[in-house]
Amino acid sequence: MITGGWVCALHVRTAGLGGAALGSDEEEAVYLAYVVIDVLTNQVIGEREYAVRPTRRPSEELQTGQPLEVVVQQFDEFVRSLQVDPHSPLFRLVTDGQPPLRQCLHPEACSKDLSLPTYYARFHDLRKEYVRAYTLRAVTPRATSAPPPPPPDHPTCLQDMLNYLGITPYAGENFYAAEVKDMASIIQRIIADGFRLELPETIDLVLETGICSKDDEIDGNCIVRARGLPWQSSDQDIAKFFRGLNVAKGGVALCLSPQGRRNGEALVRFISQEHRDMALKRHKHHIGPRYIEVYRATGDDFLQVAGGATCEAAAFLSRGAQVIVRMRGLPYDATPQQVLEFFSTGDDPVNVLDGADGVLFVRRADGRATGDAFVLFAKEDDSPKALSRHRKLIGSRYIELFRSTTAEVQQVLNRSLETRTSQASTPSTASAPAESLLPVALVPQHVITSGTAKDCVRLRGLPYEAQVEHILTFLDEFAQNIVMQGVHMVYNSQGHPSGEAFIQMNSETSAFLCAQQKHHRYMTFGKKQRYIEVFQCSGDDMNLVLTGGVTPATSPKVLSPGPVTYYYPAMGPTLPPPPLVYWGYPTPPVSPAHYYHPPHHPQTMVRIWLYNRNTAVVPKPRHSNDIKSVTNILATGSKLQKL
Repeated sequence: MITGGWVCALHVRTAGLGGAALGSDEEEAVYLAYVVIDVLTNQVIGEREYAVRPTRRPSEELQTGQPLEVVVQQFDEFVRSLQVDPHSPLFRLVTDGQPPLRQCLHPEACSKDLSLPTYYARFHDLRKEYVRAYTLRAVTPRATSAPPPPPPDHPTCLQDMLNYLGITPYAGENFYAAEVKDMASIIQRIIADGFRLELPETIDLVLETGICSKDDEIDGNCIVRARGLPWQSSDQDIAKFFRGLNVAKGGVALCLSPQGRRNGEALVRFISQEHRDMALKRHKHHIGPRYIEVYRATGDDFLQVAGGATCEAAAFLSRGAQVIVRMRGLPYDATPQQVLEFFSTGDDPVNVLDGADGVLFVRRADGRATGDAFVLFAKEDDSPKALSRHRKLIGSRYIELFRSTTAEVQQVLNRSLETRTSQASTPSTASAPAESLLPVALVPQHVITSGTAKDCVRLRGLPYEAQVEHILTFLDEFAQNIVMQGVHMVYNSQGHPSGEAFIQMNSETSAFLCAQQKHHRYMTFGKKQRYIEVFQCSGDDMNLVLTGGVTPATSPKVLSPGPVTYYYPAMGPTLPPPPLVYWGYPTPPVSPAHYYHPPHHPQTMVRIWLYNRNTAVVPKPRHSNDIKSVTNILATGSKLQKL
């Protein structure tokens, strides 16, 4: 509550949209204006305007301005010259709505690795203060010759407030300063009417960890799904993407694929619907060169990913750790003592929180080890020390380390304890077809390679419209090293491209050189330009994704002599023969991990396109889109063979 002290009206302009859409286009701030008011005397004691020079897209018109960090420092020095301490709790910023700080300054400062002074993390929303003062009748406006109109419940602009209060808008020569001067006039009227500025807004700069149970009640109006995240993103990286908005405690849940790996999606829970609505305006904003899609989600979506159902996870996560690290690739007989020594020896040693109690091994329902573990650390400073041991050895095995979250711990433990009941939908050749079941041929296993030799590459981030010929153009000279039927494009369960593909090369050297030369290079598709991630991998890695991690117990790990068959209920005598199918990289995150065919939708299948230098094998086209795809491949001069 402010009964004395100072308030400062702050106005922000960007190079893009204004008003309610301010900051929604990621444009940089180009103009800042401040008016400092002494609350006790209700007088303006200082004014400043600054032209801000954009750095991402320099403008010739703003070359006389200063970078944002310089402007912030200059204003700080100006306030101190007024004999006012800006870091005092009696100094508050006042903005017209939420976007100037939440959607503009804080996201921009975070993207530029700038630290704003702490007083930018507390402010008053002038519109909310106006509503408290007049709409809720905290004060009575001054008597005028005519009764004022009823106050708007939710003023949409400064003009609404000026009209009700009977204040003449600023009409001076300085057009750019008009809004900040009008704000100052409204603030002075509110103070003069005896209203005290209280209930300041705060901006959380640190993501707090928390535990979520499946029995919790979650407000579905506060959840968003972020899609397209870099696979190595942590919960802290996602919180930075939403900097300026307050994420609920433990409110970032990274989504995992059925194989337990991050799939580039996350569910984020905010403290209110107001913050959720602002988060939706960051749709297609960027983390580095990648744009992130932001959509509405439900409370059930969040609980499905973040909710824990085991007491073991709750006890482990309640130890108050600031950092959780996931270990992958551990020997199955690894002990807590080996994990403690792994982190406490060598350069930059770091201690695990609570010793052996700070290590949690992930086990299956039958008690067998999975090779994964979670480790707790007390301080944020321990994170870089712990992660610096990525790919170091325990025995003869190298260990992968990743920054983890409470939601990921819950997800992994929930899945590890689930009994596998998917045999009915798992491909099998052991049982005979029942009456009225029709066989569906899956991708012949001999088409897909296997083994530990890293003679494959994995492409991620492909445009959804990309076809085989676009991949060949992107790979350029490395395309000649692709083996016969060596291009595997991954489609999701709805038959839509997942943006991934696997390429089988003729040697490990070819795969290594391809990944080294083409990683993070751009693919041009029409007017689009997308950078593509290219990783070297093995046939086993490829099989794990293409088959959803499910291998029938009766099938060998080596090449199979023929196709695999499964069955689905007959839909009638006119049912056309189905195309080749397999379940690709899962989206959304919780998807079946086996071959699957919805019995009532025989056409909703996932297709695989197989390509080699001489022959392209494609499903028989049934729809116009399929015909168009076949036509595109024909244009490359390849020979086609109908299945």
